[in-house]
Amino acid sequence: MDFLSKNEKILENEFTHQGFIIREAANKDALNKIQNFAIQMLSERGISSLDNTHEIIDTNELNNFRLKVINKINAQLWLREAYYQVAKPYLDLLVGNELAMQSRVNLSIQLPKDDSSLLPVHADTWSGDSPFEVVVWLPLVDCFSTKSMYLLPPKAADRLSNNFKLHAQGDSDDLFNSIKDEVNWIKINYGEVLIFNQSCPHGNRVNQEKETRWSMNCRFKGLFTPYKDKKLGEFFEPITLRPVSKIAMSYKLPITE
Repeated sequence: MDFLSKNEKILENEFTHQGFIIREAANKDALNKIQNFAIQMLSERGISSLDNTHEIIDTNELNNFRLKVINKINAQLWLREAYYQVAKPYLDLLVGNELAMQSRVNLSIQLPKDDSSLLPVHADTWSGDSPFEVVVWLPLVDCFSTKSMYLLPPKAADRLSNNFKLHAQGDSDDLFNSIKDEVNWIKINYGEVLIFNQSCPHGNRVNQEKETRWSMNCRFKGLFTPYKDKKLGEFFEPITLRPVSKIAMSYKLPITE
């Protein structure tokens, strides 16, 4: 038995069966503030369209530029709260309202035809992430087809996991080719937010579109759920600790002796 509302069950079923949800950003002002900061970083180079980044940044310069943007945006004290506010009501329903958040937000910039920014097929749990985590993936431009990411749905992911030893001798391209007909290419516009199950294999391929992709990602999990390699206080920080938990964590039994 559960006491979830009808809308909560719809969200649960969607996330459970396809491995992700896409919803309208819950706080448009917060989202616009994040995008405007990225645009400001680019405008210093004489261009104000994130889609057209490839016109002034080439592959040789891309990683240094991306790291510069990541460091500057993570230095903004408002960033993580703004990022959380974009997805807050959906995280409340999918994960819970006492949350831990990744201490740094990540940024991906993928130029057209660029094979230097590829993320081979993987599940985050394969490399030490807790299955209790979700990823909030925030596009700063419209993303579609190869300008986006792909994700293998849960049922197909289970089949892959059960037969994973069959792929032990191959490389990541072999693995992708074995699932490419089953993956979902995420179509998501600026103004929307994607939350996905990072236990499902996912990744990207060479961007064959004519525009540059800018997207951000950050992990969230229930504060009191199990951690694996990425620990609380190292990789994660608590962001919504509730009063009863604060009281309970400092509670001491009376001294009887």
